Amino acid sequence: MNASTDITTADDVLGTPAPVLSFSPVVLSIPGRPVDMQIRVTAPATGTNLPVILFSHGHGPSNNLSSLNGYAPLVNYWAAHGFAVLQPTHLTSRTLSHLVADEPGAPFFWRSRAEDMTHILDRLDVVEEAVPLLAGRIDHTKVAVAGHSFGGFTSSLLLGAGVTDPDTGEEVKLAEPRIKAGVLLAAPGRGDVLDGPMADALPVFRTTDFSTMTTPALVVAGDEDDSRHFTDMGPDWHADPHTLAPAPKSLFTLYGAGHALGGIPGYDVAETTDENPERVAAVGRLTTAYLRSALNPGDDTWHVATEALAAGPGPVGRIESK
Repeated sequence: MNASTDITTADDVLGTPAPVLSFSPVVLSIPGRPVDMQIRVTAPATGTNLPVILFSHGHGPSNNLSSLNGYAPLVNYWAAHGFAVLQPTHLTSRTLSHLVADEPGAPFFWRSRAEDMTHILDRLDVVEEAVPLLAGRIDHTKVAVAGHSFGGFTSSLLLGAGVTDPDTGEEVKLAEPRIKAGVLLAAPGRGDVLDGPMADALPVFRTTDFSTMTTPALVVAGDEDDSRHFTDMGPDWHADPHTLAPAPKSLFTLYGAGHALGGIPGYDVAETTDENPERVAAVGRLTTAYLRSALNPGDDTWHVATEALAAGPGPVGRIESK
């Protein structure tokens, strides 16, 4: 069995992709937030009882990838396979930097990013009603969070990881009990190894405690993602949310992948140094299978997809679980 057969087998497990509808912006006014929150909603054109993925963007060098306009390769895949994906533009987005540069928490707004997701869940009915053809089709009890890079840090807080506010010394817990599972994509790891130039810019990263991150999660890490601007620990740093958090957790190590995991931030974007459509497809396939099973007890899609990944020569990655 060759690699292409492996991909076809796994895709068959997920079923035929549906046409996708995308609507933006849905605008929420949040008391105390310096600008309104804008959200993109992407969902399949058909189907009911759709589970929800809240997606937290990263903090990359491009303007619009770090906003509701990014991550289409992954978001479209999830939506085509049955999820309603909600993408807020966090205050860290470069599209807002001219509006919020002097606001408390700037420029990284680490606490606000997590609070954005709680605000969305508080008003999920409003979001659903605002999107044409979506009303009545979302399952409000099946919610997952996913995030890339800085968005992975945001997601880890919502899944239960703790931090200490570097300005006040306060222990901060932002776990969101309505979130039942998560996917951390190239997320930051432990804080006691930070020695790169960005370590002082984000001192909150030094305090991350994964021991309280109890919500089930899949961690996706590239085996060539060497984030020297934070640490010289190497690619294993991005596996820390799996290594240091309690079970149940799974780790998908993607072979040959850098920080963009083959190109998940956008189609053909210049900042992807490891562009590889097969890797992007594998991330979509495995994360979809994981979330289906995590949100539906008794569903065996994750088991079947991991077996398909390992079948035959030349797999694109490996899975570990605990």
